[in-house]
Amino acid sequence: MIRKLRLKIVGISVVTVAVVLVSALVILALSTRSQMAQSSEARLYEALEGKLDKSELPGSSGLPCFVAEVYSGGTIRLSGSSYYNLQDEEMVLHIVQAALEREDDSGVLGDYSLRYLRRIGVVSVRIAFTDCTMEQATMRSLLLRSSLVALAALAVLAGLSYCLAGLVVGPVKRAWQEQKQFVSDASHELKTPLTVILSSSELAAEEQDVQRTKQYVEGIHAESLRMKALVEDMLTLARTESGTRPETEAVDLSDTVLESVLAFEPVAFESGRELVYDIQPELTVMGSGVQLRRLTDILLDNAVKYAAEGTPVRLLLRQEGRCAALRVENRGETIPAEKLRHIFDRFYRADESRSGGEGFGLGLAIAQSIAQSHGGSIGCASEEGVTRFIVTLPLQKNETMKRGKEEC
Repeated sequence: MIRKLRLKIVGISVVTVAVVLVSALVILALSTRSQMAQSSEARLYEALEGKLDKSELPGSSGLPCFVAEVYSGGTIRLSGSSYYNLQDEEMVLHIVQAALEREDDSGVLGDYSLRYLRRIGVVSVRIAFTDCTMEQATMRSLLLRSSLVALAALAVLAGLSYCLAGLVVGPVKRAWQEQKQFVSDASHELKTPLTVILSSSELAAEEQDVQRTKQYVEGIHAESLRMKALVEDMLTLARTESGTRPETEAVDLSDTVLESVLAFEPVAFESGRELVYDIQPELTVMGSGVQLRRLTDILLDNAVKYAAEGTPVRLLLRQEGRCAALRVENRGETIPAEKLRHIFDRFYRADESRSGGEGFGLGLAIAQSIAQSHGGSIGCASEEGVTRFIVTLPLQKNETMKRGKEEC
């Protein structure tokens, strides 16, 4: 599909430019032919008027031409350039007769490659002729050269369009691959709970022991909740990545982060970790309080889960320039660089064995989407046993005016 899209872009570009080039070529050819015809007819008009003396008659210079004056009695008097063989009376008669039979007073005798201009007088008809071989040769040369230039330009354009189309469809290709990977990963994650639910329901239907039936039902309920959580995470990710900004309102980020911290203090304590925090008060941002709480919850949950036992989890919220900066860090194993660049990928787990398979690998992807949808950013650094997540969010404008004008 991506290749077809790329070729379609190239085809549209080449066809569009080809139409423009052909149109320009046709206009150039018609304009050139019209100018040459007007120049020839002007010369013929001068010949008919007798304004050209013999030295100017096209035999010595200018366009080679001759004039035939036909009288009512059939007599023909010839004058003009020695360029033409006027001694062949039969040929001259045929040429004059052909010019007389034409309806138009000017035109081209294609059989003889002559352009003529006719004027009907009282006692005679004067016809001036000039050779248009050079005119036709010029037109053929112009068309040939223009066609070669146009073909070369189209060939170069096709090559450039193919390369540029590759850049254009690059994001589409990546989005398509990410979508395929997302569907594949989501199907894989849903497969396990669905298999457990189907197996447990079949066993429960056949089981006579009430206690064992209850165990099967509890297993079905647990896997259903797990599947529900996965679907909710995927829907959250889809909403935040849809490109639509959340409904904005003034959110006290300090209070939102503090609520999340207070909720996670018992979780950290039970897991043998200490939660240390320092929150600057009255930092206000524009956005969704629910989503910003979800962002903080994800970072704290991730830090508590991966922190080494007995080590503190630290949270710091401070204003930096025109932004609020939220830092969450924990001590533990350093995340390798090759894994760190995938840390925000959907369904990616840097250390699945330590997570116990509880999560789905969507938390950090959701956190990134929330930060970006609020006009902010999120990053991760891991070195010397310390992993630190940094979120920056633009402060509300009036807060920026009160607190300073520095950039984030």
